Amino acid sequence: MDADAVRERAGALPTEPGVYQFRRGDTTLYVGKAVDLRDRVRSYTDPRSGRIRGMVERADEIEFAVTDTETQALLLEANLIKRLSPRYNVRLKDDKSYPLVAFSEHSVPRIEVTRDPEEGAVAYGPFTDKGRVETVVKAVRDVYGLRGCSDHKYANRDRPCLDYEMGICSAPCTGEIDPASYAEDVAAAKRFFEGETGALADPLRRRMEAAAESAEFERAANLRDRLEAVEAFHGEGGEAVSDRGDDRTVDVLAAVVEGDTARVARLHSERGQLVDRSRHRLDAAVGGDDGDGRADGERVDDGDGGDDGDTKIGDADANTPATVLSAFLTQYYAEREFPDAIYSAERPSDPDVVDWLEAEGVSVRVPGAGREAKLVELALKNARKRGGRDDPVGALGDRLGVERPARIEGFDVSHAQGTAVVGSDVCFVDGSAETADYRRKKLTERNDDYANMRELVRWRAERALDGADDRPDPDCLLIDGGEGQLGAARDALAETGWDVPVVALAKSEELVVTPAGTERWPEDAPELHLLQRVRDEAHRFAVQYHQTVRDEVKTVLDDVPGVGPETRRRLLRRFGSVESVREASREDLTDVDGVGDATAETLRTKL
Repeated sequence: MDADAVRERAGALPTEPGVYQFRRGDTTLYVGKAVDLRDRVRSYTDPRSGRIRGMVERADEIEFAVTDTETQALLLEANLIKRLSPRYNVRLKDDKSYPLVAFSEHSVPRIEVTRDPEEGAVAYGPFTDKGRVETVVKAVRDVYGLRGCSDHKYANRDRPCLDYEMGICSAPCTGEIDPASYAEDVAAAKRFFEGETGALADPLRRRMEAAAESAEFERAANLRDRLEAVEAFHGEGGEAVSDRGDDRTVDVLAAVVEGDTARVARLHSERGQLVDRSRHRLDAAVGGDDGDGRADGERVDDGDGGDDGDTKIGDADANTPATVLSAFLTQYYAEREFPDAIYSAERPSDPDVVDWLEAEGVSVRVPGAGREAKLVELALKNARKRGGRDDPVGALGDRLGVERPARIEGFDVSHAQGTAVVGSDVCFVDGSAETADYRRKKLTERNDDYANMRELVRWRAERALDGADDRPDPDCLLIDGGEGQLGAARDALAETGWDVPVVALAKSEELVVTPAGTERWPEDAPELHLLQRVRDEAHRFAVQYHQTVRDEVKTVLDDVPGVGPETRRRLLRRFGSVESVREASREDLTDVDGVGDATAETLRTKL
């Protein structure tokens, strides 16, 4: 892939956390994680090393999967690297493992935080925040008294160790607790790591409240901190479907339908860990059954795991997520090994498909709550990507009568009575701010909003036409203002010959101004909310730049003894202008850091 191909692919990615893969055919060359998928992938248009440049040039496709959090992205990246062993990850990344919480395979299990569980141990995770994991394990031991010592230290003891004296171990080694009671405590601790937060949070809360009532405030504070860590623990990562002692494989499926096409997202879990994902597009067939058992044109997914439109489904008029799942299940698993369980957002519409799967030993479920339901939600999130025209951007295009305006640039002007005049040009792609494509410009000093807007838009247009702007042309321009500002922008476009649709949004009544007239859109319209976000960001960026430029402008304050650059900036930020500083009282002036009585008096005298 060359830089243009990477840039084009990046432009279609969401601005959300996730994992991306550079692939060549069926081979994954590199797996990476990102807080912002679009921004991270775009960085590969200018690789920082020859080795990465070679990897990008070899790749012919970039795949991605969104996650709810950066932590989930990190964990999925680690699992994919271990599973796929991409050539470039091995040399570019430290393929480290992440901490787990393990219960040893022992008649009296111990609990530990480890990166390498012993054979037969039941482990939970992985987790990224080792400090939080250790805090939670301490809380578990404090509540349930589970041992943390090695088998060597556990054996042949004749008296309890210091952990027993500290109250963090019930000393099963010397019989201070009977085996049955200890087993119950271990089971309760496991329930917590399997997602039952109350198994640990409830006893901690009772202890905290008791400590507070007894005026043991330091202990109550420590218990409060542990309780907060415990209650936040299950949002930290490690998408586990079950504990690692469970050898089952699980597929999590979700389908979305958009017109004549549908998408199914599949998440795959092994031993309680999310280790793989794929996304498949299905196209509605046209025509009836031709006797071969499939609708005309129906094709079976070729197994490449890609979103390549190689599967067909039935009559488009009857397509629902449930019918899509039925079609997908029969085609996808016809030549594949079955998982032990399938979780889905809807139950497949065809009962014969469910009977077939269950006859093969596959449990088909629609989770209602808990971690399994969260995985289904994540699958739905992946399936919904690449949405159709029912999103705010598409709705805006429909409302304006233009092609889908995926790329919108917003313009605003800021100044102080004609001084420190600046303009902003912000960019949104698919409804999200594209901060790397923000631009700003100092304009001619004059107190004329229309002339200022005309100059700003003309500057952008001329740069686009001259090839001096490295950004793609926008699909729509949004002007912060009313009819006057829109007219000024249209004048600039007409003078330069730059043909781009343009609208304005007036602040006072949130009226949308177009060349055809002024409209009041419904307050809850998503397309209006999109314009408001672009407009507000353009305003924020312009004001921010104006404040910077205003602080740089030489004023009569520079000639006041005792007023240096920093004090001048503070005065202007507090009062807004030299005139306001002149009118300020002594008390107001001395409220500014760096201005004492003497400086305040000097200011009042000099100004």
